[in-house]
Amino acid sequence: GKNCSLLQEMDVIQKQDENCYCYVQNRTIHLQYLWSTLQIKVSSREKFRFEPISEKNNCRNSETVFEFAACAVQILWKPETCTETSLSVKQYGEDVCFKIQPFKTEPYIVRMKREMLDGKLLFLFVAGIFLFHFANSLSRSAKFFYLSGIILGVLALLVFVLLTLKRFIPRHSTFWILMSGSWMVSLYLIYCFKENIQWLWSEHKNYLLGYFLAVGITSFAICYQHGPLTTELSINLLTWMLQLTAFVLIYFGVTIPQVAYAVIAVSLCSKGLYYPLGAACHIARKMKHHFKSKKMVFKYLTEDEYREQGESETVRALEELRSFCRSPDFPSWIAVSKLQAPHRFAAFVLGSPHVSPAETKAHDEQYGIGSSFLEEQLFEQDEPANSVHEEDEENANEMHTQVPFPYATELL
Repeated sequence: GKNCSLLQEMDVIQKQDENCYCYVQNRTIHLQYLWSTLQIKVSSREKFRFEPISEKNNCRNSETVFEFAACAVQILWKPETCTETSLSVKQYGEDVCFKIQPFKTEPYIVRMKREMLDGKLLFLFVAGIFLFHFANSLSRSAKFFYLSGIILGVLALLVFVLLTLKRFIPRHSTFWILMSGSWMVSLYLIYCFKENIQWLWSEHKNYLLGYFLAVGITSFAICYQHGPLTTELSINLLTWMLQLTAFVLIYFGVTIPQVAYAVIAVSLCSKGLYYPLGAACHIARKMKHHFKSKKMVFKYLTEDEYREQGESETVRALEELRSFCRSPDFPSWIAVSKLQAPHRFAAFVLGSPHVSPAETKAHDEQYGIGSSFLEEQLFEQDEPANSVHEEDEENANEMHTQVPFPYATELL
């Protein structure tokens, strides 16, 4: 990178000879660049070769067989010449270097600009959050099962074929070894496809559409033949796989790795606290229902119940009065000195009725069945309401004058 030109934001460089360019990342973390990317666009009227420069592309520096194989595959997947290409640089990622090789002495333009909000990164982040929190419900959905089967068949064909042929593999150890290798190869193919998607779509569109259509229909047919997941173990395995995929989407959906780690940790804690918080809320609802005051229910009494309650309450009040009069705290001498009939009061305290038989007979004659008061109420309803009330008051006064209750008045 010593002989390469350094790129800065908002640079527009025009050249016509072969040259290499590098962008050195800014290591200072700014939260406003959480979903920000840098776009490098190279355009020309003639064809040129765009070649990324990185130590990873040097197959001689490969330390393992897998790195050498990956390097060889990447060389084979190197795009051909083009007249326009673009490169997305992730903020706080690795330094980016590339070389432009024009075939003719035709000028080319290198533009670099910042996109403050990258829709792809935001979509990956939101999709990861959604997938993590709804993994359990999605794993039990038949529609999501068919959709995930189609996506798995298209993006990781080796893994899908291996899962289809699982019953024909006798040993579990052999199956998991093959599954690990299939996942590694599939992930690398996805990475290569992502890096060269524009070139593949522009040069081999028909082949890509044919592959997607054929593999998608075959995957759906196989998933439909086996049916949705029914056992709890398989549903749990799919849930865990979806949550792991959600973590990957969250990590690649932000430009700052520390923020991704924090979001993943918070998601795990919220998932772990789901059951304790649910139990606490359930206990709180039970306690609130237990200590909540019951709503008062009013019951209306019938005429017979009203009369019975009046009689019982009268008897109870008279007993309380007798008990109070027998107590040492009652001023008996003061009460006797104010009464007109102290002998009757003493008989009442000792248990005699508070109303004499003569007073009971007079009350029945005045207000009982066949009494004059009842006849007046039945046969004088056509008179005005005011006159009825006045006559009631006069009859009541006459009743009080005719039948006096001196002893009951004194007791009350």
